[in-house]
Amino acid sequence: MRILGVDTSLRSTGYGVVDTAGSRFIAVEYGNIPNAANLPHSQCLRRIHEKIAALIDEFKPEVLSVEKVIYGKNANTMMVLGEARGAVIVAAAERDVPIYEYEPRRAKMSVCGNGLASKEQVQRMVKTLLNLPQLPQNDAADALALAICHSNSKMLLNLTANKQL
Repeated sequence: MRILGVDTSLRSTGYGVVDTAGSRFIAVEYGNIPNAANLPHSQCLRRIHEKIAALIDEFKPEVLSVEKVIYGKNANTMMVLGEARGAVIVAAAERDVPIYEYEPRRAKMSVCGNGLASKEQVQRMVKTLLNLPQLPQNDAADALALAICHSNSKMLLNLTANKQL
């Protein structure tokens, strides 16, 4: 299965394309979509949408795994995050790619075994699980963790379904 994981943010959206075969993971592509602080909000959203669309067109993922919106104290920040997520979701929906959402704690639990793991712990575990030559940038590591989380969730569902037979 090929999974595109996306950790949305207006200024630095992380992405990671992961191939899975059983419990094996292979990083195909990963990075981030940087948007300068002086770039207008609408242009940031356009750039996020275009890059995610291009990644889907190039790598043909079977699913997209995106971080679920969590509650925050700053309503403006939450609205901006929601808009960035919308740009990502529309890019996938336009291409009929199924979208799965995971809470940050669940992705951290899936990769690190601890839902409260630090960014650095996630980076180190993603590097290890994917046998990467160096630590991925924070947002890319989170996106790769979301892809791994989806794979692990699907494996768990398959195991549960097989036990019920």
